[in-house]
Amino acid sequence: MNDFEKALDFTTESLRKLSETGSNLRGSRESLRRLAAARPKPADIQPASSAPAPAPKPVAPPIPQAAKPEPLSISMEVFPTSGKTKFERIEQLRAAVAPCVKCPKLAATRTQTVFGVGNIDARIMFVGEAPGADEDLQGEPFVGKAGQLLTKIIQAMGVNRSDVYIANVLKCRPDMPPGSSGNRRPTATEMQTCLPYLRSQIEIIKPAVLVALGAVAMEGLLGSVEPMARLRGRWHEFQGIPLMATYHPAYLLRNQSLTEKRKVWEDMLMVMEKVELPITAKHRGYFL
Repeated sequence: MNDFEKALDFTTESLRKLSETGSNLRGSRESLRRLAAARPKPADIQPASSAPAPAPKPVAPPIPQAAKPEPLSISMEVFPTSGKTKFERIEQLRAAVAPCVKCPKLAATRTQTVFGVGNIDARIMFVGEAPGADEDLQGEPFVGKAGQLLTKIIQAMGVNRSDVYIANVLKCRPDMPPGSSGNRRPTATEMQTCLPYLRSQIEIIKPAVLVALGAVAMEGLLGSVEPMARLRGRWHEFQGIPLMATYHPAYLLRNQSLTEKRKVWEDMLMVMEKVELPITAKHRGYFL
C-alpha cells in the first residue's frame, strides 16, 4: 500500500470516529479520492507576493482637435436692385446694407457697416474677408495696416486706389469677445447671409478681373477650401469673370519673406497682363 492509500485509510477512519461522537463530518474513501483528484496542480498555484500591485499608469486626456470650418453652401443669390444706372443701383444696394440686422450679433457689436469703396466702373475689383477694427470705425474697407499695404501694391501696378473697387465678403466686423484683439474668421452662416450683397456689387460693377485676397474671400466666391498655396498663381472664374487668388496683405505683414512678397507680385503681374496694363522691366524685377 502506497502513502496515498495509507492517508486515505487514516482520514476515513478519523472521520468515522468523529461521526460516532456526534460530529456532522462525513466522508468515504471514494469521496476523498474524488476530492484529491480535483486539487489544483502546483503549476496552477501562484505564489503570493509581498510587493504591492503596481499603480495603473495615468491615461493622458485626448488632445482636442481644432474645429474645422463649417462647409459653405454656395448659391448665386444676389440682392435685387431696380435702379436704371450703375450709380442708382449701387446706392440702392448701399442703402439696403447700412441698416442690415440679418446677423444680430454682428449688428449689435459693429460701429457701422462697411460697404465698399472705389470706382464703380473699375476694371479690377479686390475682394477681402471682413472689416477689421479700423474699417469698422471708418466705414471703409482696407484702411488699416493691411489696407495700407494693399494701396502700395495697387500703386505699384501703375493705378490709383480710386481706380479700382474694393469690397469684402462680410459687411460687418465679426464680433470679438470683450477685451480681445485681432480678428476672427467669419462663420459659414455669416458668409452665406452676407454674400448676396457682394454678388450684387460684382454684378453691378462688372469688373474685367476679380482678385480674391486670402482663402476666406476665395471660399466666399467659389466655395473653395483649398490652401492658398494651391489656389494662387493661376486663373479661376467667377460668373464668367477671370478670378485671381492671392495672399491677403495681412499675411505679408506677418511673413516678411521676399519670396512670399514675390508670389503676390507675380499674381499681380498676371492681373496687369489680363487688363492690358503696361508692364515694364522694373515691374518684372520687383523682389528678384
